[in-house]
Amino acid sequence: MAMHYNRRRFLSKLGETTGSIALGASLAPNILQACNTPNQSPLGVALVGLGYYSTDLLAPALQQTKHCRLTGIVTGSPWKIPIWQEKYGIKDRNVYNYQNMHKVANNPEIDILYIVLPNSMHRDYSVIAAEAGKHVWCEKPMALNVKECQDIIDACNKNKVQLTIGYRMQHEPNTQTIIQYATEKPYGKILNINAEAGYYNSSTDHWKLRKEMGGGAMYDMGVYPLNAARYVTGEEPIAVTASHSTDRPGIYTEVDETTRFTLEFPSGATADCLTTFGGSMNALHVDCKSGWYELKPFQSYSGIKGRTSEGKQLDARIPNQQAKQMDDDALAIINKANPIVPGEEGLLDIKVVEAIFRSAQTGERVII
Repeated sequence: MAMHYNRRRFLSKLGETTGSIALGASLAPNILQACNTPNQSPLGVALVGLGYYSTDLLAPALQQTKHCRLTGIVTGSPWKIPIWQEKYGIKDRNVYNYQNMHKVANNPEIDILYIVLPNSMHRDYSVIAAEAGKHVWCEKPMALNVKECQDIIDACNKNKVQLTIGYRMQHEPNTQTIIQYATEKPYGKILNINAEAGYYNSSTDHWKLRKEMGGGAMYDMGVYPLNAARYVTGEEPIAVTASHSTDRPGIYTEVDETTRFTLEFPSGATADCLTTFGGSMNALHVDCKSGWYELKPFQSYSGIKGRTSEGKQLDARIPNQQAKQMDDDALAIINKANPIVPGEEGLLDIKVVEAIFRSAQTGERVII
């Protein structure tokens, strides 16, 4: 069910839905819950890839969801299968590997395939999922380049399945307040954004250090400040200036340890962004003509909070971000509604990522 996406239409819809209701915690149910949800069984989800994110975050979150449930797994590690079956009651017929994943087409207990693989594998397995007639949830970043993103979108459109990207922050209530500010502009014109996302990666042997696997700070963490700059402004950047650096050249021989980039927007706003595997950082600050607002942290798995220049606290809480994200996305399928973060959103980020890499390589400002 391919549906045209338009950022401004989403922001407008969000505004119409909330109306005079106070922002913050009131946004947590989001616009999809305003629809009448059919009385049906929860949608079945199979996790494709059983690494840290699936094991420690998605699978536990699927025990808290109302509109979807964990029914299957796809893994290349046979030793993990009995562990998952014992813990989550996964049936033998709902266990697949990467070679036979396409056979999920004949399994009515699985409605959705959630792609949670290294970045270089997102395109191929998202397409396999779509061609099996299953809805596709793909983790961020969507893929390595725009062509791969478009391949996924085209496959989902061709097979009439819904595609959404795992940008969980756009489902988070304080972030949704910030998104609403892009149209309301309560503090006047947006002038500058500062966004930082990073952690200290001590690994010396991980796929995130390999270029061919889509490693590096920009793909892994850099999409957080990039996506934030886009939803904070409600605009698409028109130019970027970027640079790479490393304090550990013996380890970061193929990919970026640190990337700085400055985005320029049509309104004149700019965004100064930083991402790194070399240290902890997690903040989003927005300066406007008549004030400011911020979230700190802005992309943690819990505890998102912030404030405004007039003292307003942005501190709405939800029990579990991943559960909220997956329930929202399941409702979009059930209600045949536009997902909050469709494939086009992931493509737009990767379009900018490509420009960031070109700028860092040439040392020049790149028009997007």
